[in-house]
Amino acid sequence: MLLSYIIFGVIVIFVVTRFLPTKGVKNITISQLKHELEDHQDKQFIDVRTPGEFKGYHIPGFKNIPLQQLSQKAQILSKEKDVIVICQSGMRSQQASKMLKKLGFKHIANVKGGVSSWR
Repeated sequence: MLLSYIIFGVIVIFVVTRFLPTKGVKNITISQLKHELEDHQDKQFIDVRTPGEFKGYHIPGFKNIPLQQLSQKAQILSKEKDVIVICQSGMRSQQASKMLKKLGFKHIANVKGGVSSWR
């Protein structure tokens, strides 16, 4: 009986931590993104969708680094500059933000709602 409570607790903690915002990662809205794009000095805009999704439609100014390749290609990004991450809906970019945080990036923003909200 106690073991089932412990297992249930671990599962709940796992699920909750997957969806909580990452400490040190800012979540921004589409209207905030528009402001960031206007003042784009010292900012890096990364779209973590697949190349096919990116080719189909993307926001000008964003560079495509698919989520699956981000850890290998992160060295082409500057850890000193702000990184703004977007995907289709906000889920992959949230994963990418956590990954960048673990890699030592300090100024990360995740776009809530993703490209779907932009259109």
